[in-house]
Amino acid sequence: MIKKTLSGLFMASIIFASCVKNSTKCNYSDSNVTAPDSEIQSLKDSLFSHNITDATLNPIGFYYKIDNAGSGNAVANLCTNISVSYKGTYFNGVSFDSTAANQSATFQLGQVIVGWQKGIPLVSKGGVISLYIPPTLAYGPNPVKDNAGNVLVPGNSYLVFKVHVEDIQ
Repeated sequence: MIKKTLSGLFMASIIFASCVKNSTKCNYSDSNVTAPDSEIQSLKDSLFSHNITDATLNPIGFYYKIDNAGSGNAVANLCTNISVSYKGTYFNGVSFDSTAANQSATFQLGQVIVGWQKGIPLVSKGGVISLYIPPTLAYGPNPVKDNAGNVLVPGNSYLVFKVHVEDIQ
């Protein structure tokens, strides 16, 4: 009798466990967005006017420069947790966002802008990459605002990020 009861409880727990949603499930899907030719040309012109001649064009329309490829073969995908330190600026050098000194930000790669989703996997842990991102692959035509309604990033902004990938989990 005890064996039957334990066996029944065991089976019930398996059935119950199979119904519980896995909190680590990834719900991100790959984006097939590509920057329009006009944005790619504007980005190219901005790079040229700022004497950035060693950046590489990614097929979807952002430019990048790998400053350090990193080590290991851990490549991030949309469901990977990554820890980075970064600085985001406009082409005029004005900073709009960054991690605090000696701090990092950790998130799933699928939570960030497409330019990061496609650019960060180009380096491994310890890697440093500069990303030059047109509006379509960043925040698009809509401004990014803080909780008080202040504009942090105007719509249709071309952005520059220096990203240090500290960890890939």
